[in-house]
Amino acid sequence: MNWMNKSIPQEFILLGFSDRPWLEFPLFVIFLISYMVTIFGNLTIILVSHLDSKLHTPMYFFLTNLSVLDLCYTTSTVPQMLVNLYSTRKVINYGGCVAQLFMFLALGATECVLLAMMSFDRFVAICRPLHYSVIMHQKLCLQLAAACCITGFGNSVWLSSLTLQLPLCGPYVIDHFLCEIPALLKLSCVDTTVNETELFFVSVIFHIIPLTLILISYAFIAKAVLRIQSAESRQKAFGTCGSHLIVVSLFYGTAISMYLQPPSPDSKDRGKMVSLFYGIIAPMLNPLIYTLRNKEVKEAFKRLLARVF
Repeated sequence: MNWMNKSIPQEFILLGFSDRPWLEFPLFVIFLISYMVTIFGNLTIILVSHLDSKLHTPMYFFLTNLSVLDLCYTTSTVPQMLVNLYSTRKVINYGGCVAQLFMFLALGATECVLLAMMSFDRFVAICRPLHYSVIMHQKLCLQLAAACCITGFGNSVWLSSLTLQLPLCGPYVIDHFLCEIPALLKLSCVDTTVNETELFFVSVIFHIIPLTLILISYAFIAKAVLRIQSAESRQKAFGTCGSHLIVVSLFYGTAISMYLQPPSPDSKDRGKMVSLFYGIIAPMLNPLIYTLRNKEVKEAFKRLLARVF
C-alpha cells in the first residue's frame, strides 16, 4: 500500500517545447490568437444558430453541438499550455492532469461519433428529402446527441481509469504539452502492453467504424446528387456536404495518424504536432470552414449584426 501511495505524484512536469526555448514565445502568440479565434468563431455559430429561426434545423443543431465540443476541447488544454509557455516552471498538478486526460478523451471520442451522426443527417436530407422532417425530428436529434455524449464520456471513464490505476515511477516528467494516455504510459513502473492494446482497439472502434459509416453515407449521397437534373440544386447539395467532408478529413486524418500508426523514432515529435493540430488548429478551422462555405450562416450572421447595430 505504501508503494502505491508513493506512485501518485503531486504534480507533473510538462516538457512541451522546452527543448526548443526559442519557439516558446512565437508559439505563445500563435496559440493565444488561435484560442481567441476559436472562441469567437464557435460562439458566433452557437449564437447565430440559436437566435436565427431559419437555422433551427437538425443540421445546425448538430453544428452547434460540434461548436460546443470544440470550445470545451480547446479550453481543457490551451489555457494550461499558454501558462506553461509563458512561465519557467512548466507543471500541472495531479488533479489538473486527470481532468485534462478525462476531458481530452471524452470530447475527442464524442466528436468522432458526432461527425458520423452529422453525415447521417446529410444522408437523410439528400437521399430522403420528402421524409426528412419526419425522420429527423427534434426528439431523435436530442437522442442522437445524447448517445454521442454518453458513448464518448463512457469511453473516457474506462480508458482514464485503466491508465490512472497504473503505478507511476519518478521523475514525473511528461514529454508532451498535455496529459495524454501515450505520454502517461511511459511513466508507468509496469508493463503497459495491455493498456496499449486496449487503446489501439478503442481507437479502431472510435475512428475506423464512424469513418466507414461516413464514407458509406457519402457514397449514397454522391449517387443521389448525380441523379439531380438541376445544376444549381447539385451545387447546393454538394455545398452543404463539402464543409462537413473537409472537417471530417481534418479530424480523422490527424486522429488516425496519432493513434493508429505504429511507433517510430519520430513518433514523439509527431505526436506533439498532431495533438496541436487535433486540439488547437482543427477547432479553430471548423467554424471558419462552415461560415466561409455556407451561404445560410453568412446571411444569418448579417441579419444578426443588422439587428444588433
